[in-house]
Amino acid sequence: MKLIFFVLFLFTLPVLAQDSIVFGVHSNTAPLEWRNNGVDQGFNVELMDRIGQLTNTRIIVRRKSFQQLLTDVHNPNSDIDVIAVVSPVNMDRKLAQSDPIYATHAKAYTLQDEALINNWADLVGKRVAIKKGAFVDVFISDKLQKFERVDVDLYETGFQLLIKNQVDVVIAESFVARRLMPMYPSVRSSSDALIYGAFNFVANGSKSELMYQINEALRQLKLSGEYDQLVNKWFGTGREKVDLTFTEKRLFALAIVVAIISAAGLIYTGFISASLRRHAKALDAELIQRKLIEAEISELSQQFQSVLDGIPNGVTIVNQALQHLWSNDNNIYLLDSDEFYYIDNDAFVLKTAVMDVLLNQKSLIADMRYQQQFWQLQIHPIAQDQVVMLLEESTEQHRLRQANEESSRLASLGELSAGIAHEINNPTGLIVHAVSLFSAAMKDLAPAAIHYQKQNPFWLIAGLPPNNAIEELQYSCNSIEEGAKRISRIVNDLKRYAMPYIADEYTQVCLNDVVQVALRLTANQTKFYQVITQLTEQRPCINGDAQQLQQVLINLIQNACNACPEQQGIIEIETRIQNTTAILSICDNGCGMDSATLKRITEPFFTTRRHEGGSGLGLSVCSKIIKEHQGEMQILSSVGNGTRIHLTFALAKE
Repeated sequence: MKLIFFVLFLFTLPVLAQDSIVFGVHSNTAPLEWRNNGVDQGFNVELMDRIGQLTNTRIIVRRKSFQQLLTDVHNPNSDIDVIAVVSPVNMDRKLAQSDPIYATHAKAYTLQDEALINNWADLVGKRVAIKKGAFVDVFISDKLQKFERVDVDLYETGFQLLIKNQVDVVIAESFVARRLMPMYPSVRSSSDALIYGAFNFVANGSKSELMYQINEALRQLKLSGEYDQLVNKWFGTGREKVDLTFTEKRLFALAIVVAIISAAGLIYTGFISASLRRHAKALDAELIQRKLIEAEISELSQQFQSVLDGIPNGVTIVNQALQHLWSNDNNIYLLDSDEFYYIDNDAFVLKTAVMDVLLNQKSLIADMRYQQQFWQLQIHPIAQDQVVMLLEESTEQHRLRQANEESSRLASLGELSAGIAHEINNPTGLIVHAVSLFSAAMKDLAPAAIHYQKQNPFWLIAGLPPNNAIEELQYSCNSIEEGAKRISRIVNDLKRYAMPYIADEYTQVCLNDVVQVALRLTANQTKFYQVITQLTEQRPCINGDAQQLQQVLINLIQNACNACPEQQGIIEIETRIQNTTAILSICDNGCGMDSATLKRITEPFFTTRRHEGGSGLGLSVCSKIIKEHQGEMQILSSVGNGTRIHLTFALAKE
């Protein structure tokens, strides 16, 4: 006997060691939960039992009233851990909440002779029964109520008040209403769905870890198919299971009625059998005809759906609450992304755009940007509370348009450069040569001027003493020479901008080496700023021309220095490898640029530093060099927040 008790004790140890979840239930009707012969059954109970098995947790079912369960689940010290309630779609309760379990809805119910309820406006001034704490109550709690609300503890109480004319309308959840309507034949469904909801497991906010485990188990059941089997078992194919308790009470009376009807039917069948045979052939012919028509309709529907799915544009229909009514677009997630913004860098908010279109009843057509892609978004109103959104990628068209504009500028600039290069370089060369001669002559004439001044102390050159005049002449020569050289540099930049590139001469260049050379050449300019470099240990090698890439980075460093305050400016330079691309980034904490400047920043001759001697060709030449290297330049900047520039190139193949 002791041995038997010991074996039993060993078998019960794992059960005792298990954690437990107290699952509170309240319904006494199928299919969600009810008690039959003292055993708790139903969809929610069996689903929670399977979750307990997956989480190695013992499930304890505890039955209480609905109101008591609502009170307990808000109390962290309650003996109830989890309950199953309905929550409105897109509206979470202030509790730890699971993924949706099963969809449902609520609508209005009135007496047979009362008018239909088409929308919420039809409830104005009426007495409306609302179940306290139910998902209908949660949905309307923060909305303006223009009807007289009558709180009830159960939907059945609301139906009883409706029969007694103490309320005009009951807004009830569909599962419960379908069970109650056979018992209240004078009540009818008077509206389409007013609120969409879903069953969820909820728990106190302090039990978020428990809800995480329940969610993981619930998702595992959905992926394995067990969840679908439970739905089919308890709900059938889209209909509510009958109320087993109600059926058991009336089963005997129904059997008697069926027997009487069956006897009468046998007698009546003898009289109508002949008529049925006469109509059988006609019905068969009609059935064949209907099947042919149904096949044609089905084929037409499939063709129509294929046409919609084959439209190159992504088409989505949404309502005012941003619910997706229909869509053939796999890219609809872009509309909710923080990286999806207008092409001028303004933030895009889907809710604001839809409300503006509905309010003004005017279409919105905008060019958008997502990472390195360009999109065209169209939003058109099709009803008072619905819009159709068309989303089409326009990256290729945008790049072709840019290339066309760039080609036009290059063509015009090429013609201009060819004409002015000869006209400017020749006189500029003469100026530089003459100035060199003047500088050499000043040095030779200085002793003669000193000697002549000794003989004639009052001798002046251009109204100045000889020493001062010679210094001014020397300074003027230097200024003329510097100006002539600057003219020559601008002409060379023009020629470089319009010059075709030769990709065959490219060699492998490491971006780390480009950064180091550029920093050495700009050391005199960057000494007043804090320069931070983060160079990847891998060698980010690309095919290109080292001197041209150094010219690009030197220009970007100089621009960063011009944008930052001395002693407080921070310039960060980074290289990294991402998949098959090499990325060179330069970031500063300078003054930044507005959207208007960003649009024109790479245009030839456009500059914000014209008064400081800027020619407006630096970033234009940089942009051309980057394109010659099959790279991309992305500029992110806003006023007061500095500028970040990313240069992206394809990695060289080993």
